[in-house]
Amino acid sequence: MSTKLKAGAVQMATGLNVNANLFEAERLVRTARDQGAGLVVLPENFAFMGKRDQDQLGLREEDGDGPLQTFLARLAKQMGVWLVGGTIPLVARDAGKVRAACLIYDDQGKRVGRYDKVHLFDVRLPGGDEQYQESATIEAGDAVVVLDSPFGRMGVAVCYDLRFPEMFRQMLDRGMELLVIPSAFTAITGKAHWETLVRARAIENLVYVVAAAQGGFHINGRETHGHSMIVDPWGTVLAQVPRGAGHICCVLDKDYQDSVRRNFPTIDHRRLKCRA
Repeated sequence: MSTKLKAGAVQMATGLNVNANLFEAERLVRTARDQGAGLVVLPENFAFMGKRDQDQLGLREEDGDGPLQTFLARLAKQMGVWLVGGTIPLVARDAGKVRAACLIYDDQGKRVGRYDKVHLFDVRLPGGDEQYQESATIEAGDAVVVLDSPFGRMGVAVCYDLRFPEMFRQMLDRGMELLVIPSAFTAITGKAHWETLVRARAIENLVYVVAAAQGGFHINGRETHGHSMIVDPWGTVLAQVPRGAGHICCVLDKDYQDSVRRNFPTIDHRRLKCRA
């Protein structure tokens, strides 16, 4: 791989109109591409956020066939970028649920990876009535995904996964050098934990992290935190989008990462291993 390649993160405030959301996603991917990004990460639920979680059942697609998958493949090829397609709803084994699938396409529009969200957000937030139960409509995945790319060995995770460090240790054992994490953190949890968690995953694994988020108010009454970030292996926030729609682009410097790992070899100093 080249020692210096650019990655971009797209931030959106997705709504009910799928066509409008796709238009916005394409605009922001194009802007990131025009600024030199060869890898672009879309946020979780980039194509649709309905009034109810169940609304996404109407958009679910068979694996390998559907308008959202066609859109992602076309966009990657047309823009000539590696594209991490946030999440889209794919058919699950349970007919009443979907898989929250993150699809990865190369710069020729070929799908090179799929990750299904493993950890589901079933929580009641402290200090109020806000609660979520993703497991009512989403069927959890069960596999960690790390794949080869021109940007290094890429680990893929989604939103709530960020809270489970053992997952990223498994990725590290598979050679992860870069982590991409489409997300839609709530305003409350994002303010409290988002930056801390993103930077911690970068620091403990000595990886670049490209974290693309939803950021704004949504028709279902939900407010998301935003603050999409690109973080380097030392934990430095290289760029950030505070709120609303936008994008960021940064160089991923492999030589710098190699230097950090060589001079600060915490990975080699591990004494305990996580079991798969």
